[in-house]
Amino acid sequence: MSKPRFSVIVPVYNRIDEVDDLLRSLSEQTCKDFEVIIVEDGSTQPCGDTVEKYKPLVDVSYFFKSNEGRSIARNYGIERSKGDYLIFFDSDCVIPPAYFAILSEELDRTPLDCFGGPDSAHSSFTPTQKAINFAMTSFLTTGGIRGGKVQMEKFVPRSFNMGYSRNVYDTVGGFREMFSEDIDMSTRIRQAGFNIGLIRPAYVYHKRRVDFRKFFRQVYVFGMSRITLKLLYPGSMKLVHTLPALAVIIGCLLVLAGIFISPWWLLPLGVYLIALLVAAIISTRSLKIGLMAVPAGVIQICGYGTGFIKAYVTKILLGRGRNIEEEIAIRKGK
Repeated sequence: MSKPRFSVIVPVYNRIDEVDDLLRSLSEQTCKDFEVIIVEDGSTQPCGDTVEKYKPLVDVSYFFKSNEGRSIARNYGIERSKGDYLIFFDSDCVIPPAYFAILSEELDRTPLDCFGGPDSAHSSFTPTQKAINFAMTSFLTTGGIRGGKVQMEKFVPRSFNMGYSRNVYDTVGGFREMFSEDIDMSTRIRQAGFNIGLIRPAYVYHKRRVDFRKFFRQVYVFGMSRITLKLLYPGSMKLVHTLPALAVIIGCLLVLAGIFISPWWLLPLGVYLIALLVAAIISTRSLKIGLMAVPAGVIQICGYGTGFIKAYVTKILLGRGRNIEEEIAIRKGK
């Protein structure tokens, strides 16, 4: 049997239902030139039986290993893969039927060493998931840095929908176990001289978090990890990365001014929230989801911004936690 063009590698930890949805979507692909490698990272609720039922429909392999983290699990899968391109999905993704047909066509037309695509919300997602998806993809909340139509920085593939060639892996190596490991990986690939591109039609449906509390924790960690990336890659931080932190500081000042000076100081916040609501309603075509997207957007900005501020103060201003030498040691794989 000839080797597949693509090897899909998915790390899994206690996600039986999500793996079922993912494999079902992969079984419905119009282009079948891929293998799937599921790496169970020490789950207490393994999905081996779920994988087994899809073996007649998908070229899928299942591996169980001790819990060491998603990056190590991805590298474990890479070492057992055969494809010319390595594709990475999160277990909570659903893949549109034409994904690999589109990917093949786009790579034939414009060869890329590393690539990624955007994410979207499937019609079956809950209103909360759709609201969170809007918050994570809207220009009004993220500056378009996650593969939106308008972007304020160079495109950086994210591991929920990311791929690169076998040659990239042989040259750069695999993922490192750290927060924002996909940004770290993309940066190393770019620094090695490989070309990186956004394949906009190759989108996935990403379920993301199912409640606002978990969503806040997720984006808070994203904010903290941006400082780690700054220490690893001096000069990598752009203005867009600081905007949520600035928004938190300015928002707090406006609220204080509105309370102690005049309510008119709250007007800019009101205008922004109305703009967010209108954009969400237009994007999602739902008043309910639009209303939920407003607190989701506030959580996205406040969570990321506060995480960024805390890490900046503790790691850079106070020099606590991991110092620069330790960050560099991680970069060198020591």
